[in-house]
Parts: sequence; C-alpha cells; structure tokens
Amino acid sequence: MRDPYEVLGVKKNADAAAIKSAFRKLAKKLHPDANKNDPKAAQRFSEINSAYEILGEDDKRKAFDRGEIDAEGKPKFQGFEGFGPRGGRGARGGPDINFEQFSFGPDGVRRAGGAGGQGGQGGFSNFEDVLNNMFGGLGGARGRGRPHVVEEELDHAGRDVAAEVTITLAEAAKGGTRRVHLPTGKEVDIKIPAGLGEGKQIRLKGQGLPGPGAIGDVIITLRVAPHPHFTLDGANLRIDVPITLYEAVLGGKVRVPTLDGAVELNIPPGTSSGRTFRIGGKGMPGEGKAGDLYATVRIALPAKADTELEDLMRHWREEKPYDPRKDLK
Repeated sequence: MRDPYEVLGVKKNADAAAIKSAFRKLAKKLHPDANKNDPKAAQRFSEINSAYEILGEDDKRKAFDRGEIDAEGKPKFQGFEGFGPRGGRGARGGPDINFEQFSFGPDGVRRAGGAGGQGGQGGFSNFEDVLNNMFGGLGGARGRGRPHVVEEELDHAGRDVAAEVTITLAEAAKGGTRRVHLPTGKEVDIKIPAGLGEGKQIRLKGQGLPGPGAIGDVIITLRVAPHPHFTLDGANLRIDVPITLYEAVLGGKVRVPTLDGAVELNIPPGTSSGRTFRIGGKGMPGEGKAGDLYATVRIALPAKADTELEDLMRHWREEKPYDPRKDLK
C-alpha cells in the first residue's frame, strides 16, 4: 500500500482535523455508492480507509512515523541485536555465531554435529543459545549438550490470530464477499453476512498458526468505514437532511436517501431546525426486525445573500418578535 499521507493528500505535519477533513472529502468522492460504474471504486475507497486507520489514530500514526509499523499497520521486523552472517560479525557489531546441526526426535532436540565450542562472549554461543534467547528458554537444556522441548510449555491447540477488516456501510447492511490478506500471509475470500456491523467478528477455522496438536483460527473483527451521509447508532441509522426556509415554514415533501433507495418525507408546516423524524425499518437489517432511520432536518439558508429575504426578516423582527430561548433563562 502507498504511504497513507500520500493516499489522503496531506502533509506529514497535518493536524488531526486536517486529516479527518481530507478523509471525509475523499470518502464522499470515491464512495462505491457514488461510483457504481467504476469497478476500481471499491479498491480506492478501501485504500483511503486503510490510510485513515493509520493516520486517524494518534498511537498508530506515531508508530508509523517512527517506522515501527508499515503502511498496512503491520509491525516492521527490526532484526536481532548482534545477529550476523555465519562466522562473521553481526550487523550491529555483535560477536561471531557458531551454528550447529540439530535433529528433533523422541528425546527432544539432539546435536547432530557441526562446529563445536563456544562462540564469543556476550552473544549466541551456539544454536541452543539462539533458541533460548529467541523463545524464552523453550528449548531449555537437560544437560549442556542435550536441549529438550518441555512439553508442558507448548500450546497444543495452535494459536489464534487476530485481524481487522474495514467494510463499507452497504456491505455491512447487505452482506457480500471480500478478499482479505491475513496476517499469516494467506489471502482468502470471506463471506460477510447481512447486518454484521461494527465490532462483530468472523472466525475462520484452521487459518491461524499451527501448534503441535492443531492449527489455530483467524478471528476477524469488522470495522465499518464512515459514510458520507449516514451514522450508525446500534441497529439504527441517523442522517441530517437540509431543508429550505420556505419548506420549514410552509411544509412540503423532501426526498431522503436510505440504504435501498430514496423515500419521501412529509415536512409539516412550521417545522423547526433540529426536529427528528423516524422512518421505520430503514436502518440496519437484524435477525428479527430491522432498525430505523432517524432523519434530522436542518434549515439551510441560500448560499448567497438575498436582499429581499433580509428585508423580510427585518420587518418580521420589528413587527412580530419572539424569543425561542425563553426557557433557557
């Protein structure tokens, strides 16, 4: 993946507000719902979501800036102190390493031959020391020349691996299939059931790390990308709907988008800005009943100044004043 700063088009010294603003603009422009005829729209939308996952979280952003994680949020391998080529000095001036050959059998790990003797002081003197330092003594010795695996210290059930996948709100609502690159290096297609939203998990059996007795699972946590219009509220959705001043005063019908097409909302005369209307069954699908859509109307004045409107408001202020904040006193 490209540098997340480059993906979002922001400088490295951009503050959190600038990063969020850049993301919202790109999300609105590149959202698959607005680019249905562009087969690459979903890929570009996924890229900006991945970039925002890094730069939108302060800890992840600092870790990326320090070079501790890559553009996909994966830890970067830093190498082992003093670990260098065979028979030579380590990359950071470490001591010589003498590698010996070992075989695994019923009695544990056995030395099968190779360069004997101890290495330089302060480093890995032989492969047994490499095991002890890398795995916290997993190859702990029973006698200097015969390291054995301690059976009780192994995880016979394998290791589960955690991963996160960001999906669109439409995918969360309607379901779909997404190709995912797992932390184990594999790529798999996962099925996303309809209604499986933020924080829900999908378990992939046998796709984790192997243990002596079995293979662990991959547990994928779903993250729903911010939508340009809708906000998730449990099983419900919320949306702000701009209306004109005359629609607020005189009433009328306005079109409100939903996840499966627009509907008409009846605005009663004398509707104040901030009033919320419930549209039943237009939220997220559920096991039994779907959630609702809550539409909050916001009065939007004309973008340009209008002298007639200003004159009317001055006349209204002088002839028919009222105080909507009287209850706040």
